[in-house]
This record gives sequence, structure tokens and C-alpha cells, in this order.
Amino acid sequence: MDVEELRTFVELAEAGGVTAAARRLGVSKSIVSRRLARLEADLGVQLLARTTRGAALTEAGATFREHAAKVCAEIDRARDAILPAGEVRGRLRVAAPLSFGPTHLAAVFADMARRHPQLQLQVCYSDRFVDLVAEGFDCAIRLGHLPDSNLIARRVGPIHGKLVASPDYIGAHGAPETPDELLSHQALMQGTEAWHFMDGPNSIAVRPHGRFKADNGTALAAAAVTGLGIAYLPERLIEAQLASGALVPVMTCFPIAPAGLFVVRPPGQHPVRTVGILTQMLIECFDKTP
Repeated sequence: MDVEELRTFVELAEAGGVTAAARRLGVSKSIVSRRLARLEADLGVQLLARTTRGAALTEAGATFREHAAKVCAEIDRARDAILPAGEVRGRLRVAAPLSFGPTHLAAVFADMARRHPQLQLQVCYSDRFVDLVAEGFDCAIRLGHLPDSNLIARRVGPIHGKLVASPDYIGAHGAPETPDELLSHQALMQGTEAWHFMDGPNSIAVRPHGRFKADNGTALAAAAVTGLGIAYLPERLIEAQLASGALVPVMTCFPIAPAGLFVVRPPGQHPVRTVGILTQMLIECFDKTP
């Protein structure tokens, strides 16, 4: 029995399958299977049972998982304690938004890799809502208003949004002046999300309607420029369009409710050290609050 076998078993238990665990560990599925087989042989018990949905812990596996996770966490803390100050090793896998990440987050990721040459850093850019555990991510960067979930979230900075449309759309359809009037306009949306506005100290949630949807903020901005409807977008994403006049703010008497940039990670007693380092770097970059 060795540490890699224990760590592989813990990842298998959390991910619920060989494929997800292999992705998270950065190894092949055959290596994951061999490590599990050796661990079960050493213990003389079956830890995971195959199911139609992947793998499920046996009774013995559920009991052993708690102990194995504690052992791995203690080893990680011991390793961190003896490393030279500032030295970071291991692997960090991050999910980041495609419409914001390459332009505003990529420099932070690159700086982290530069500061820590022993770190393996993998960033996957996508605007879809990834399942951190099933897909093997240590953390994700998310924008906006977070829905309730069992994930642990840390706000690293504010995100200021605007409601915008093109001059052509306003000329043809007018501009809404209140949240109720917004319901009669074409909204450019990612799905069925609510839009949040401020009416003095109160927050108002509106669920608009529209025929054009995309899971990418850049695509929604492009649709707004062509006059398809009204979009609710982060200011940082549409700086060029606002400066050129291709998009103009609408319904400014009801500003967008404050949103945030968040680092989210799966729940667990011992967070990955590298997630904490990335979180602090993002705070230094984006949180301009005195």
C-alpha cells in the first residue's frame, strides 16, 4: 500500500468513476484501475463496486475512505511544511469562463505558473456549468450571482454589469425604463436566468424572455450589436463596444445589482493549498475595495 494508491482511491470515491478520477489525477484509466486493484488486494476487501452509473463505495470502502482522506491530507500538510518558503508542487486543474477568462484571467494563471515552476497548471475554458467533482476540477472561476449549492465559494472581486442594446434596436423598439417594461422586449440570454436590478436599497429580480440564447457572453454581445435585443453583460466584457457606441446603456435608473467574481471548490475539510494561492492572487488583481 502506498500514498498514490490511497490518493487514487480517494479520488475514485469522490468522482464516482474511473474516467473522472483519471482525469483529475492526470493519469490513464488503466493506471487508476491497477492502483485500486493493488489496494484492494493489500486490504483483502472490495472497496468499490461497479454500477451502471460508474462506481459506488462498498460498506468497507465507505469506512476506509474517511481514513484514507485523512492520511492524504496529513501527508499534504507535512509536505507543505518542509518545502522551502513559497515553493508549491503538485497539479491544479481550474475551470474558467470562456467569454471572460482568456482576456481577464489568463494573465493571473500565467503569473501563478511563473512564480511556482514546480506546479502543473491546467486551465479549461468553457462557459458551460461544469461539475467540479465528476469532471475532476480542483476549483472553478464563476461570475455573477451564484445559485445555492453545496460548493464552497470565495468572492475575489466585484463584477459590474450593464443592460445594453444597440442604437438600431432602440430606434426600432424603444428602450425600457422600468423592469416591468423589460418584459415586453427581446432579451439576449444564456438560458432562463434572472436579471437583478437595484431600486434604491431594494433588489429586483426579473426573468425576461427572448428568442436568442447562447452560452457565451461574447456571442451575446455580438448579437446585441446587430440589434437582436437587450443584453445583460459585465462591463469588462463590452468595454470596446461601449467606447465605440456600438452598444449603449439602457434603463440606467435601475442599475444592475452588484455581482461578483468567485472561486468555487468542492466541499471538503482540507482545501487544496494551490486553490488558496490562486484565490489570493485573484483577490489582489480584482478586489479594488479599500
